[in-house]
Amino acid sequence: MKATAPTPADTEQSPAAGVEGGSTASTPRRKNPLSAVLGQDYLGVAIAIVALVLFIGAFHPRFLEADQLASVLGNAAYIGVLACGMAFLLAMRELDLSVGSIFAVSALACATIIQAGINPWIAAILTLGVGAVLGLNNALLIRVVALPSIVATLATLALYRGFGLAFSEGRQIIGAPLDHSFTKIIGGSVLGVPFPGLMLIVVVVILTIILRLTTFGYRVRSIGSNPEAAEFSGIPVHRVRTQAFVLTGLLGGLAGVLSVGYLGSADPNTGTGYELQAIAAAVIGGTALAGGRATVIGAALGAILLGVVGTGLAYFRVPIQWNQFALGAVILLAVTLDSFVRSRRRRSSRPAL
Repeated sequence: MKATAPTPADTEQSPAAGVEGGSTASTPRRKNPLSAVLGQDYLGVAIAIVALVLFIGAFHPRFLEADQLASVLGNAAYIGVLACGMAFLLAMRELDLSVGSIFAVSALACATIIQAGINPWIAAILTLGVGAVLGLNNALLIRVVALPSIVATLATLALYRGFGLAFSEGRQIIGAPLDHSFTKIIGGSVLGVPFPGLMLIVVVVILTIILRLTTFGYRVRSIGSNPEAAEFSGIPVHRVRTQAFVLTGLLGGLAGVLSVGYLGSADPNTGTGYELQAIAAAVIGGTALAGGRATVIGAALGAILLGVVGTGLAYFRVPIQWNQFALGAVILLAVTLDSFVRSRRRRSSRPAL
């Protein structure tokens, strides 16, 4: 008989669970608030964001103004939303290279449905379904055809992108009219924060709760920590993997809706390269490529860091040809420092002989 899977409440006592932002122990123990904060996996990227913002602001004070910082948050929201979903997959030792293409196809679907005369808010709901279906298709390819996720999603990256280009004939598709509530709300701001940035915050809160306090979140981390042990304990590995890919596709659909509402149109080339930036943002934020540990907050902060770098390069008038080089250097530096810090933590946590 297979053992039953532990409940979410058991995750604090499970050494394999990889609870977000901290370590676990066999017996619960209280931590003072300062230790809890300093133990967060995303602390490094948060410090890096503050330091980089202050550095840019020292040379260009305009960058420190509230509207400019809010703009950076809004621009980073699309990759941030995708990175939050990617954190779940990476925690399971999976990844989705098609999220950028799902983003583009979802945006095109949203604009096309609106052009067909359907209420934009209904179109938004249908678009979320489109993203979820595309994510489900990825999961079925991986499960039925038994393809590794990197191979399956590399294929669907090209399939989805090619379909979007063919369907739109390479042209933009206009979304809702400027005077419609859909465009006014999504294209507007709340307390100075662009609506996409606000939605990123909402997504982070919801997914953090799911990751840390639900059975699904516990199973995701357990599978990444030890897939064989998770399956032996009765965790439905295939079903959880499917749910994670559907979640990632759903978030791709949400990013598409936000793009159409904020920009007013859908471009078949939108989201190109976003899959790699989403993976980088999640890893920079503290999600482990080896699986078993994830942080949604860190994934969002990683996307914001990439956004700050991109905007900072524009302020310093760095030729656009060097943008990818600079982003790659930042990613490499952040991941290297993260690896160094984690190795130091592992050595310091070993009991003395």
